Amino acid sequence: MAENLPSLGAIILTGGRSLRMGEDKALQLWDGKRAIDLVAALAVSIPARPIVTAGPSDYGYPMIPDALRWAGPVGGVMAGAAALQAAGCTRALVLAVDAPTIRRADLQPLLENPATAGCYAGLPLPMVIHLPLPAACLPDWPLARLADAAGAARLVCPDEMVPRLRGANDAAERLSLLTERKDR
Repeated sequence: MAENLPSLGAIILTGGRSLRMGEDKALQLWDGKRAIDLVAALAVSIPARPIVTAGPSDYGYPMIPDALRWAGPVGGVMAGAAALQAAGCTRALVLAVDAPTIRRADLQPLLENPATAGCYAGLPLPMVIHLPLPAACLPDWPLARLADAAGAARLVCPDEMVPRLRGANDAAERLSLLTERKDR
C-alpha cells in the first residue's frame, strides 16, 4: 500500500486557461463540491502530503506559480516538484484539477509501480514521478515527453477508467462524468 512508500507529495495542476470549458475548472461544482477540493481530498486519502497547487490562482491550498506561465503543464509540474522536494518528498503524485472523478483505486497501480515514474498508456495524467525531476526537462515540454525523460512505465488502462482519468475539458465531457458519477 502507498503508506509504506517513500515520502509522497501531490501537485494539482490548475494553470490551464479553461478556454474550452468557458469557466475556471477548479471552481466548478461536482455534487456541491469544488473540483479543487475533490482532487485535494483524493490526494489526502492516498495519503500524499504536502499538497500544492501549480498555477496562477489561489484556491486555499499552498500555491506555486508555474515555472513559465501558459507554457503548459510541465512548467507547473516543475514548480510543484521543486516545492515538494524542498519539503522532503521523494515522489510526486501529479493530478489535474479537471479530473475530480478519479478514484483512489484508479491510482493504486501507479503508486505501487516500482518504476521511477508511471502513468497510464495514452494518458500522461495522473502520474507518479520520483524527485528530483530529470535535469534536462523544460517547462514547455508536453507531459508525455516528461514521462519519457523520467522513464515512466506506461500501465494498461482499463477502458472504463479512461473518461475518469481524462477528466472534463468541456461542458459535454463534464455532463457525461457527472451523469456517470450519479449512476454509481
